[in-house]
Amino acid sequence: MAVDPPKADPKGVVAVDPTANGGPALGSREDQGGKAGGCCGSWDQVRRCLRANLLVLLTVAAVVAGVVIGLGVSAAGGAEALGPARLAAFAFPGELLLRLLKMIILPLVVCSLIGGAASLDPSALGRVGAWALLFFLVTTLLASALGVGLALALKPGAAFTAINGSVGDSCDHNVPTKEVLDSFLDLARNVFPSNLVSAAFRSYATSYAPKDANTCAVQPPACTQREINGTMVQLGCEVEGMNILGLVVFAIVFGVALRKLGPDGELLIRFFNSFNDATMVLVSWIMWYAPVGILFLVASKIVEMKDVSQLFISLGKYILCCLLGHAIHGLLVLPLIYFVFTRKNPYRFLWGIMTPLATAFGTSSSSATLPLMMKYVEEKNGVAKHISRFILPIGATVNMDGAALFQCVAAVFIAQLNGVSLDFVKIITILVTATASSVGAAGIPAGGVLTLAIILEAVSLPVKDISLILAVDWLVDRSCTILNVEGDAFGAGLLQSYVDRTKMPPSSEPELIHVKNDLPLNPLPLTTEEGNPLLKQYRGPAGDAATCEKESVM
Repeated sequence: MAVDPPKADPKGVVAVDPTANGGPALGSREDQGGKAGGCCGSWDQVRRCLRANLLVLLTVAAVVAGVVIGLGVSAAGGAEALGPARLAAFAFPGELLLRLLKMIILPLVVCSLIGGAASLDPSALGRVGAWALLFFLVTTLLASALGVGLALALKPGAAFTAINGSVGDSCDHNVPTKEVLDSFLDLARNVFPSNLVSAAFRSYATSYAPKDANTCAVQPPACTQREINGTMVQLGCEVEGMNILGLVVFAIVFGVALRKLGPDGELLIRFFNSFNDATMVLVSWIMWYAPVGILFLVASKIVEMKDVSQLFISLGKYILCCLLGHAIHGLLVLPLIYFVFTRKNPYRFLWGIMTPLATAFGTSSSSATLPLMMKYVEEKNGVAKHISRFILPIGATVNMDGAALFQCVAAVFIAQLNGVSLDFVKIITILVTATASSVGAAGIPAGGVLTLAIILEAVSLPVKDISLILAVDWLVDRSCTILNVEGDAFGAGLLQSYVDRTKMPPSSEPELIHVKNDLPLNPLPLTTEEGNPLLKQYRGPAGDAATCEKESVM
């Protein structure tokens, strides 16, 4: 009978620390995931291992097959041999996966954050949020410093050879520069959107255009214009793209407000939690299509490149610098931080999120990977729902380790291309600007390139050289996305460990607390018609025994 209370909490406690409970049922379930990386003794165990990790194996195999098919089609003639119509059909399965994942983002982010913020009491919310932001800030600064150090050591710009003038977009050379202050003001404006409905598909951006000359981009109709001087006009426009930062802030504040309502807000909290659970069911259906979509996403992107070999020869050292930095940060720095604070095997944690990491490589979008990451962090790595669904959406918006590292490498690379020496002040400026601007980077493909211009402006480097970065961004950005989502997952794991150590009460059980408060203080005078036979048998010497038994039966 002493084992009953732990059994009554299958949602959070079982998954949080399976080693703390010695029950055979808990061990058998965890062993199925834990044995995936080791040897299986019998054929039944091998079959169980394969079944437990089938989706991981299919997803990794899809990435490899996509690279092979893409290189094979490129060798046979590539996009020119296929033609526009066949190329569109070839890329369609991958496009369908992206559309399915993007469809889930809005309800998932809003509902999970409202439910997560409402499930934590204000003091816990402040502590968890502060630790999360501190972790994200420190890891982003470390990634930026690693990027600058690698770029200064390997000197990718010094070894750069002449590249085709066709690389990049000819329109980029005429784009007016954007002030650094405007970028941070836009970030603040997006934190407080003027319209929540439009924030679901639009965000605010400031740009500059010549007063009486045609620009490369078509100006949206709803723009505020302000004349700067006789030749330039400042445009403040709502541009296409979800304002996820504003939605995140609103959802957190709204969840805290629902918590303050007390019993009056419980019905709405349950609604958002049920909505979120239904969304996760949709995610579990979509993820079985993920290997097919990832295969065609990777293959079609390789086929679209005109000359992959020439690109790697010209920009090989820059690509090596970015990928090496991502590998060091993702395989050494982040696991080391996780191990130091939790004393758990970080590579087993990584194995548990292999499917979301492979999806991140295929989709090149941390926002699109968010639904899968939530599911796998909860089911494979034992992170409680009220932690993962609060932290991961914030991390997908704020934590951009991969983008910060890539932006620092790119800034040093462009400085070396132009023969500009970087002194200590400029290096610190790159580090701080990369860390700050990565917060506002969109969790979409090529989102980091959009904020790279802020760093270049801060250290007075030519923005037009971004066209060289765009030539290989299809590869580097996928590595950035893997590192971004890995950092989010490790942050959730660290916070789960922090919650376990501090014994913070998980308020994902509001019903049990409510029932206990409604019980009479003295359980002895229970009436016969109200009582359960079990309650009479297990009164015990303490009055709380019946209360605990009633809670476990319910």
